[in-house]
Amino acid sequence: MQKTSKKQKSRPVRRKIRRDDKVVVIAGNCKGQTGTVLRFMGSDRVLVQGVNLRKKHVRPTQENPQGNIIDIERPIHISNVQVSDESGNPVKLKVKVDENGEKHLYYMKDGKEIVHRSLKKVK
Repeated sequence: MQKTSKKQKSRPVRRKIRRDDKVVVIAGNCKGQTGTVLRFMGSDRVLVQGVNLRKKHVRPTQENPQGNIIDIERPIHISNVQVSDESGNPVKLKVKVDENGEKHLYYMKDGKEIVHRSLKKVK
């Protein structure tokens, strides 16, 4: 009889996208739209400013006796967005360790490496 394996602890997800990054939607209804990441919703969805807008009907209250229809952003899957450069074009980020032991995320443009941001120092 085999022993049942214990559930392994889940490691933190390492993402190349962070809050306040400028991203481009590369798939789905909102393909081609750009915005900044407002926050992460769970482990695999992001809320992007001005992307994936949906209408919400707000019921009448004492503060708002008429009721209203508002536009709100809904989360989009992280695989459908990609980091963009200054001009708004999607770029692929790569990781590189320099001689000081620091990790940098960079992308290639016109044959040159352009650093997007630096990561934590490698021990």
